[in-house]
Amino acid sequence: MKKMMISGVTALALLTGGIAGFGGVGSSVEAAQATTKFKDVPATHWASAAINSAVEQGYFKGYADGTFKPSSPVTKAEMASILGRLSDQPNATTQEQNNFTDIPEWAKSGVSTAIAKGFINPSNYKGKLDAQGALQRGEMATWLTQGLTVVDPEYKQALSDVTNTVVPAKEYFTGKLASAQKNAVAVALGTGLMSVANDKTFGVDRTTTRAEVAVLIARYAAVAKTKPADFQGLNELRAVGLTGTNLNIIAPSYKKTPEKKVNPNIEYDSVTEDFSKIRNKNLVTLTNYSDLKIHNWIVVSPYAVGAKRSIYYPVFVDEGVITTLRGAYHSFVEFELNIKSSSMNQLQAGSLLNSSAVDPLLSPKTKTSASFGIPTNIEYLRNKGFFTVKDPVFWGDGLLHFDKALISAITLTTKEGVTFSVIDDK
Repeated sequence: MKKMMISGVTALALLTGGIAGFGGVGSSVEAAQATTKFKDVPATHWASAAINSAVEQGYFKGYADGTFKPSSPVTKAEMASILGRLSDQPNATTQEQNNFTDIPEWAKSGVSTAIAKGFINPSNYKGKLDAQGALQRGEMATWLTQGLTVVDPEYKQALSDVTNTVVPAKEYFTGKLASAQKNAVAVALGTGLMSVANDKTFGVDRTTTRAEVAVLIARYAAVAKTKPADFQGLNELRAVGLTGTNLNIIAPSYKKTPEKKVNPNIEYDSVTEDFSKIRNKNLVTLTNYSDLKIHNWIVVSPYAVGAKRSIYYPVFVDEGVITTLRGAYHSFVEFELNIKSSSMNQLQAGSLLNSSAVDPLLSPKTKTSASFGIPTNIEYLRNKGFFTVKDPVFWGDGLLHFDKALISAITLTTKEGVTFSVIDDK
């Protein structure tokens, strides 16, 4: 994709059209000069480089008082006008009409073009865009990811694939991420288009600022020219959404257990390496204290760096802290119990399965997992380790081994007779 630019004619139109929240858009000469004059954008500002670049390219200019106002909110009409002028964004195959009744005159053309380019879907609204309202991050994620589906249909598939995924944002784990925005947030995070804040929240209800827009313009251009399959994080989110686990991406050497290594009492025709076949199903347990289901299984290598690092690393693992033994990976499993006995304790929960990787005995105890609000079994335990509820849902903390002396098959069987069994075949 070529660098996305807006023309001088467009810049003049914006400047005279009243997009006050953006301070207008000037010529490249004015822009270059403005980069050194923003009193409120020091070199140490987190978005200074992106702001300077956006100004140099003609997206913005500063205000008459020498400021950029990086923290000022951006309205929906303003952002739609900017998105509508991304020249390298193709038009959507199916064109929808601009039927909004609350668009100011200066923004009507820009909003119509943003719709034509696939960023805004009028059918998601009820005739009004709330054009003068501040654009929130959740809606921004929706607009940008919808735009990506026009650039590459595989992004549309990705948006579908992540429907049931584990989203690496605090709102997901605390149950505050609306299903209507979940998929867009997941794809935005999986591509690196957007990220969580220091408090680990995505901030779907936070307003989008001028500084963020400057950053997002550059990021969108980069993501749009990248194939979805080239983002490991997005691949993990899609895999978890479709199957319940990222095992095949993070630990691909774990394959279907050979017949000779499977318990002879198990009919091998029933064995699968497809985790989706046992996901959310009641499993056969060693003890009868509780029924047990697994919703998701996340594997994280503590040794991977850069682009190879799991998107779930910062969710579960403290930076630079390796607590695994003999080359093991972290194994985090989301369990759902249906406790049968009048009382069941933590040790009895641990006796339900015999696997170091899939173990409901302990939950993550890292600083980062706590900051993300990961549900743990501790929340449901009272004195002496007894569960206080009959149907807890929590994450367990285990180990996926690669040491030949410790490796054994991970075998889980549903009460319907389907067996998932994998082992490291290196």
